Amino acid sequence: MKSRQAGLTLLLRVTIVAALVSATASLPAQVQLHPPVRTPQGLRLEWTDPGPGSVHTVQTRDRLTGGIWLLPEAPENWPIAQTRWTDPNPSAPARFYRVLTLPAVQRGHLLNAEYRTNLTTVQIAILLALAGVNLTPQYAVQVYKLTYETIGPWGEPTRATAALVLPVGPGPWPLLGYQHGTILRTNDAPSAASITGELGIGVVFASQGYVTVLPDYLGLGDSPGLHPYHHARSEATAGVDALRAARAWCTQLGVALNDRLFLAGYSQGGHATMALHREIEQFHLQEFNLTASAPMAGAYDLSETTANDFLSGRPQPNPYYFAYLLAAYQEVYRLTNSLADLLAPPYDTLLPPLFHGHVGGGSINAVMPNNPLLILKPEILQAFRTEPDHPLRLALRQNDVHRWRPTRPMRLYHCSGDQDVVFANALAALSHFHQQGATQVELVEPLPGGNHATCVYPSLLQALQWFETLRR
Repeated sequence: MKSRQAGLTLLLRVTIVAALVSATASLPAQVQLHPPVRTPQGLRLEWTDPGPGSVHTVQTRDRLTGGIWLLPEAPENWPIAQTRWTDPNPSAPARFYRVLTLPAVQRGHLLNAEYRTNLTTVQIAILLALAGVNLTPQYAVQVYKLTYETIGPWGEPTRATAALVLPVGPGPWPLLGYQHGTILRTNDAPSAASITGELGIGVVFASQGYVTVLPDYLGLGDSPGLHPYHHARSEATAGVDALRAARAWCTQLGVALNDRLFLAGYSQGGHATMALHREIEQFHLQEFNLTASAPMAGAYDLSETTANDFLSGRPQPNPYYFAYLLAAYQEVYRLTNSLADLLAPPYDTLLPPLFHGHVGGGSINAVMPNNPLLILKPEILQAFRTEPDHPLRLALRQNDVHRWRPTRPMRLYHCSGDQDVVFANALAALSHFHQQGATQVELVEPLPGGNHATCVYPSLLQALQWFETLRR
């Protein structure tokens, strides 16, 4: 993970002022962290300016041993160009800070656009009929693959890809971001242009008159590295930058857009959609007029509802979800020295080689126990059960996506018979939003008692019907 740790690193403990500085060849300027200053707004950190072209991300942890580096809880559009930041709530007895200094990137800059295919309304109608979906396509579509600049989990420069599906007609069109579900193989990502996969959903939305953007996320498609599965911030930043790249390509093509933006996604895409909605409301409403979002069947409450479901020991329909999450969080947060160090035999040798982007979920399920927690070493599992500040619990909480207050319309779609992503996730999100006064958020069960698979089409179709009432 050298690329994710590149740059200058500063370390500070609040109770004892001590700084550790290291530099790389790409950023040779010496950076020094000044003593922190307590202000009425909180604890202010400042550091020297390494020069133009640099940005900074602050990380925190409340203990040096047995903890992990996290983004601060206070919302901030990391990385920042400023060389100061204030922690509004430094409540821990001892808190450590680390400042990563990184090269700046032109987020959303379109690097390449490649025409992939087109489909007529007749072809789309055939695909819908084969899927058993009663919907009439209104427009033919064109499909493009976009490559664009974005940032990694800590703000480091990287690139990502997305599919863009355009309705053929005069417009102007609303923009729609669709976030896909769980994918392990890099070539199953939407930009790979398999109409029978997730891209097909984008084709359907575009056939109804939506310019549809389907980000691959980091680590899928042509993006390097392991996909940071259920990492909320990178799901959101990759989504924002995909929307930017799509608008740039539409401008070059002369495709007219109106001022409406819709978001939707199913399963992991539900989690990513809620993360993207939050990101836009917190930082980008001057850039995007977010009209409404439809998160569907997502694991919004990872640290409690989802963790408790895993800890219940019930057989999981797809135990590979947990292994994928563990591999991703090990890559991002460095829970321990290596993924194998978390795993009991024989999983310590069986599982790590499978997360390289070429093995599907079915193959990983085949070597997994139905209770996925049994892949953990007994002492790791016991610590996860009993320690509220266990590194994995901290990582899960950092990636909960329901602990905020949305102001724009949102409908959650979920079926109560879902055993892959339990329905209680939607109930937890709805309860928290309503407690925060976000009473415009609604929960819809599109197919009463439906499971994770049978709920897909009813959710998508009902979300589309809702969007149609808001698009003009």
